[in-house]
Amino acid sequence: MRKLPSISHTQREKKMHKKSFTPPQKSGIILVFIVMGLVLFGLTMLYSTTSGSIGASLLVKQVFWISIGITGATIVNFIGYKKILPYSSYLIWASCILLILARFSRPINGAYRWIRIPGGIGNIQPSELAKLAIVLFLAYYLPKHQRQINSSIKNLIYPLFVCGIVLLLILIGKDLGTAILLAAVIWIILFVSGVKFRIIFPPLLLVPAIPIILKYYSRVRWVRITSFLNPERYQQSTGYQLWLSILAIGSGSWTGLGFAKSRMKAEYLPEAHTDFILSIVGEELGFIALLILILAYTTFLILSVYISTRAKNKEGMILGFGLSAMIALQAIINIGVVSGAFPTKGMPAPFISYGGSNIIICLISVGFLLSISNYRGIKKESGVTASSKLTRNKLQT
Repeated sequence: MRKLPSISHTQREKKMHKKSFTPPQKSGIILVFIVMGLVLFGLTMLYSTTSGSIGASLLVKQVFWISIGITGATIVNFIGYKKILPYSSYLIWASCILLILARFSRPINGAYRWIRIPGGIGNIQPSELAKLAIVLFLAYYLPKHQRQINSSIKNLIYPLFVCGIVLLLILIGKDLGTAILLAAVIWIILFVSGVKFRIIFPPLLLVPAIPIILKYYSRVRWVRITSFLNPERYQQSTGYQLWLSILAIGSGSWTGLGFAKSRMKAEYLPEAHTDFILSIVGEELGFIALLILILAYTTFLILSVYISTRAKNKEGMILGFGLSAMIALQAIINIGVVSGAFPTKGMPAPFISYGGSNIIICLISVGFLLSISNYRGIKKESGVTASSKLTRNKLQT
């Protein structure tokens, strides 16, 4: 008598459909150690930078923001990026609303980038959420419409329109640096997602036109940007911050003046605990400490790119590359600014500078990278899925 095929799943087959997340991978664990090392180093330097002037209030606030960021990263890693990506459009809408509210908030240093939180907790910067929202949105949209995009440029209009709206709102808030950073991240995402180069090449031709537009659009901004070419000449005006930053790093030499012995942080260098905290690192701990810090950022980039290339689907790959580019470019710009290689621009050092919005978004981004690293898709057994195994059993009977 022929044996009837069993329609019940065996215990072995049920395991094939179990949750598609595995224990943390080695690359993810190393990434966590590097990030935690950077965060702890940032807290240490924040204590050194503010202990003699502002006090411990900023340190307490930073610990509060870091705890929120770690909590957010843990939740993201637990839920998984695959379940979060479909809600990216809601984050876009939330970012746009917050950017509009920031435009009607009280300006700080002539820019409308922040929304003050009642109770003295601090400010939130909507453009930080906008960066993450754009990366999530493109990681969700592009893989689903890859064929249509490559067949006709018309199918790329919608995602570029969404990105353009966000960039425009950031520019209205007078945050040119973040807009340029986000535009670069968008271009990198389009490139790694496989969009034909003939489609994404024309925007590169507009890059040389940016200085010309700035020169005739705002002479004051043009002078501020170009002062980095000769900071000593403008040390009493637009080059004041950069000149003191260079002096701080130079006075530290190779080994530094010693922890908490900075002379620039107290009365001279503005924003020493935020955008120019690496200048204090160079002054107190020396050029060797800056080299180790650059090595840590480089290792973070290598690991995040490795995780992205090992992603099990295109959504994870695009998301990983986008987040890697977002954090890496921010670090490159900050290091370039404090050393005088780039024009002066308010761009915090990732995981180190004081600032709630930035540290939260950076840590949540790490949570997404861990989720990509841990995601393994539907598990298979010896290359045969459960459905194919059932089919084989039927054929044998």
